Amino acid sequence: MATRRMVLAAPRSFCAGVARAVKIVEKAVETYGTPVYVRRQVVHNTHVMERLAARGAVVVQELSEVPPGATVVFAAHGVSPAVPGRRSRSSASRWGRR
Repeated sequence: MATRRMVLAAPRSFCAGVARAVKIVEKAVETYGTPVYVRRQVVHNTHVMERLAARGAVVVQELSEVPPGATVVFAAHGVSPAVPGRRSRSSASRWGRR
């Protein structure tokens, strides 16, 4: 059997979708102030999520946990088309803005 060798690139970085999701949360905090609510983890990286939390991102599991009129960012992995619709039928006066 032949020996196989694995070569890891250095430095390794995030895919474009993850990098974009992180920038969106950071920009939301900068633009709208804190807190910015994040529905579920925008990325599956504990260190990144801790850093975003330190900047003012609050992770929630469901939109029912988000106060009306608050800023919400969805995960980089996508979300069911029904989810934003549930929020728009709630008492929020404006979707996605403070």
